[in-house]
Amino acid sequence: MSSRAAATPRVISGIQPSGVLHLGNYFGAIRQHIALQDRHPGQALYFIADYHALTTLRTPEALRANVFEAAVTYLALGLDPARSLLFRQSDVPEVTELAWLLATVTGMGLLERAHSYKDKIANGITPSVGLFFYPVLMAADILAYDATLVPVGKDQVQHIEMAQDMATHFNEAFAAQDPVLVRPEPLAARAGVVPGLDGRKMSKSYDNLVPMFESGKKLRKIVGQVVTDSTPLGEPLPFATCNVAALLRLFCEPAELAQLELWYREGRRDGAPFGYGHAKMLLADKIDQYFAPARARREHLITAEGRAEVEALLARSAIKAREIAGQTLERCRRACGLR
Repeated sequence: MSSRAAATPRVISGIQPSGVLHLGNYFGAIRQHIALQDRHPGQALYFIADYHALTTLRTPEALRANVFEAAVTYLALGLDPARSLLFRQSDVPEVTELAWLLATVTGMGLLERAHSYKDKIANGITPSVGLFFYPVLMAADILAYDATLVPVGKDQVQHIEMAQDMATHFNEAFAAQDPVLVRPEPLAARAGVVPGLDGRKMSKSYDNLVPMFESGKKLRKIVGQVVTDSTPLGEPLPFATCNVAALLRLFCEPAELAQLELWYREGRRDGAPFGYGHAKMLLADKIDQYFAPARARREHLITAEGRAEVEALLARSAIKAREIAGQTLERCRRACGLR
């Protein structure tokens, strides 16, 4: 690891402004991000990856709305500006310059092996230079802030490994005696895959998501679409493989899960028939109750007064983020001979 590494661990992560954020986003990433600000106060940085979004999103109004929604979501769920930074990726131009410096020492073969690039091409997304270059910009997002820990899911670990390779290649090429870039380490997410309405991983691209802040009848209608088998009401249900039960595990305490498993196994609750419809109603209620406090905070943040507060917070955080990234970039410029 570079001698430049922070005395205390520094956390960095980003979120794509892809529109409505859902249970998969929360349990797969956001919840962990919020918890990390308690463990690393003042050393947690979170950016909204609007540059990355340009590889697929072509509507300016939608991008601006998605960025704002991502910021509001983090703040409503408990991100504390006194302990964390939350900023737009595009408000820190030092990152894009660092990406070019990294590109000069990054082999084509490394990028060609990127799983995310191959997956997107396989799913019909037209390949662009930006999509191919995506891992380099992601590496710059991490390395610009001397980050030591990057919370990621299993599908993103390769990107951290690529950032490690780029940091090593840059240091070896330009700063072998006094490394200027810090080697980051992945911090694996504890949550497993959050299933969507159809049982596949919850994702906007699959159109199988459950929004965090939906409530009431609309939420019940969405939850009612969770795919189940055709077991009749009152018959034993397969608890271990049920999509509804998998989502309930995210919200229930161990004692509640034990009781729920008993209802599934017997097909009855308190002497009355129990079926998937009852489980779905329970799930909708759990989601509604769990996110109620955050939903109330969100209602303020989307008012005119709240919007102004959000924009001011993003701007303040960006200033602090630029100070950190600027120091890293200046070291890299000098190492390359640009100063």
